[in-house]
Amino acid sequence: MADISGDTWEGVLNEDYQPQKSKINLNFKLINRETAKPSIQLIRNQKMRYYTIPPPDILKPYVRFFWVLEHELTVEQPEYVYRSIADGCTEMVFHYRATFDELTDSGQNAGPSGIQFQSSRYRRFVARQSFGIFGAYIYPFAVPRFFRIPSSETSNLALDYDTFLGRPGRELEEQIMLAPDNYHRARILSDFLTDRLQHSTPKDDRVATAIRQVIHSNQNRTVTQLADAFNLSVRQFDRRFKEHAGFSPKTYLRLVRLHDAIQQYSSNKSLTQIALDCGYYDQSHFIHDVKAFTGYHPGFYFSGKAEGFISLK
Repeated sequence: MADISGDTWEGVLNEDYQPQKSKINLNFKLINRETAKPSIQLIRNQKMRYYTIPPPDILKPYVRFFWVLEHELTVEQPEYVYRSIADGCTEMVFHYRATFDELTDSGQNAGPSGIQFQSSRYRRFVARQSFGIFGAYIYPFAVPRFFRIPSSETSNLALDYDTFLGRPGRELEEQIMLAPDNYHRARILSDFLTDRLQHSTPKDDRVATAIRQVIHSNQNRTVTQLADAFNLSVRQFDRRFKEHAGFSPKTYLRLVRLHDAIQQYSSNKSLTQIALDCGYYDQSHFIHDVKAFTGYHPGFYFSGKAEGFISLK
């Protein structure tokens, strides 16, 4: 293992790094997902409100939780820019108040409600009106169960409901938009997903279990160790894992490792210690992954100045 205990790495990682622990990292799909428990979680400042709603028991193996983000823009803050970083899970997103436009190299594209599948890329969005968003955070192996398509065919895609689901998607979006509140929206989407689940055929539970373990165990395991644990050859495991997770085990482990580092940011650890604890063996790998999946150098991303951070003061 490379020696990364010296001052050089610390200095590189902490370029312009001044911890601001009163910030929430909304870059991580709006919140640190591991804080979401089977009860309503509420985070609020003067202008922004975020909370989660647990799914019914039948959906808990597939839906991690529903979430709501509402924000009132002001004269002092006429727009809000959100950066969605790479993530190994899928989200169903509904803009029930105003919309976000996606910022791309070629300009702006309208960002309608839709499904953002597991992604190894970051994307940027802007809202210029006060907004309300309802969403569902879904395990990638639930994509084949809900939508009858391998996750390997949806990675890095973002599709509106009409394009992806046709008439059922249009009707679902209309019902969500007309619902009186977000608890009704959660019930509407729960009924929709439950119906699709009951009309689908169960897939390989071993791979679903493997993906859950990768996401939740916080263990730095190799692909060979994972394959051995589920009595599969590395080739079999790689093929089945990609079909259900959307990415190869190696890429998925990189995504999860980055999100583990983000979850640990709220602690008093240095970036060097966080990187070591998450299994990065040298500074170049850590810097490369943070840049590839967020678009930022680690020193800036973890400074509290990156797009998507809000102050709770």
